[in-house]
Amino acid sequence: MGQDHSHDHVAGANARMLGWALAITATFLVVEVAGGLYFNSLALLSDAGHMLTDVAALAIALLAIRLGTKPPDEKRSFGYRRSEILAAAFNALMLFAIAIYIFVEAIDRFRDPQPIQSWGMMAVAAVGLVVNLVAMRMLAAGKEASFNVKGAYLEVWADMIGSVGVDL
Repeated sequence: MGQDHSHDHVAGANARMLGWALAITATFLVVEVAGGLYFNSLALLSDAGHMLTDVAALAIALLAIRLGTKPPDEKRSFGYRRSEILAAAFNALMLFAIAIYIFVEAIDRFRDPQPIQSWGMMAVAAVGLVVNLVAMRMLAAGKEASFNVKGAYLEVWADMIGSVGVDL
């Protein structure tokens, strides 16, 4: 009985794409937090919060893919492929937590408005949009082969929409 290695090749390609997307997203997360603090922009900080969920989603997706390639054992007759579904559910919960934080912070800013440096905020947001577009492009090829990659793709897509909102 031969083992089908096609899933291993797909998982390896997805892991590489996720790794690259994780690297550029994590790097920009640091830039966005620094820009949000420097320019006093809640829009950038909220986008950075969403970017944090992207980084976590990509890291969890990468871990889930690696776990998913482990063979079945006596306890796990289907192997570790369920980890991809659990990772997607965890990412959704993180999005809700970040949304609640942003909502609370926004209420505080309505009560006590603060000046922002809009040109700097716009420049950082524009770079964030480019980063998200690059990450989406990397993940697009694997989104049909894996629910996990599709979840990460949609996470980055949602953040890209947030970047457009900050730019407008």
